[in-house]
Amino acid sequence: MPNPYAGTVRAPDFPAGLEWFNTAPLTMAALRGKLVILDFWTYC
Repeated sequence: MPNPYAGTVRAPDFPAGLEWFNTAPLTMAALRGKLVILDFWTYC
């Protein structure tokens, strides 16, 4: 059975020089094959 989630990642890599909070700088290659959860929040 083919993997229904297999495909091409269309997300660009993170720009160089970004400031990261609580982690070392990440790359798309380092995240490949991992579940990634994005949490967008504000102080409001």
